[in-house]
Amino acid sequence: MAHRQRRRRRPAGPSQITAKLTIPFVGEISGTWEPADAERSAAWELYLELITRVSVEELDGDEGLLREALSSLYTFFNTTREILRRYGPEVAPPLAPGHVSFGVLAVTVLNRVLRPLLTSWHPRLAAYESQRPPSRDPVAHERQWEHAADLRAEIAAVRRTLASLARTLQAVAGVGDLIDLPAPRPPRLPGSPGDGGQSGLSTPPPQVRGVLTVHGTEGRRRLACAA
Repeated sequence: MAHRQRRRRRPAGPSQITAKLTIPFVGEISGTWEPADAERSAAWELYLELITRVSVEELDGDEGLLREALSSLYTFFNTTREILRRYGPEVAPPLAPGHVSFGVLAVTVLNRVLRPLLTSWHPRLAAYESQRPPSRDPVAHERQWEHAADLRAEIAAVRRTLASLARTLQAVAGVGDLIDLPAPRPPRLPGSPGDGGQSGLSTPPPQVRGVLTVHGTEGRRRLACAA
């Protein structure tokens, strides 16, 4: 019997969406996007990079390192250029006024969002890091920097733009939400229903609740659910 070649799934997604990105300290770019198949494939690759390499979640003041955040954004900058180079002119076709493409959005994020942040803050942070005494913990040293709060605020603004880009790429690629995934259920405790009759710790009180965030076409809804 002849071996049947597996058919490749064609990219799926809407034929047209309205894309809008807010550029920190600059303004907004928006337009109609009518993606070609190559753009859908590129959108999936960039979406995957965003949700696995660059955090799109806001960090509290005592979370994460500024150096790690800048390094992650630098890696994302280079990866985006590689995707643009690999897919070529098909993701940056000539456009009518009021329209955007994968190329327009990607290059705008590189040149108007990431480049200003990296070129301004990378050397300033590096200069401060070079002053760290050998006996001082790198984390403590970084958090004592007088400009740490300013840099953290700018990184937070960039993250909001990247989160918006991720949502746009998700829609174009026609894939599910891989950002706001539901949290795993905690392991069943001894003494809880279904543990085989073992005694021990009781289950958490019913007033302990989690929050499941659901994104839909009608906006963002928050549903309380038992943890």
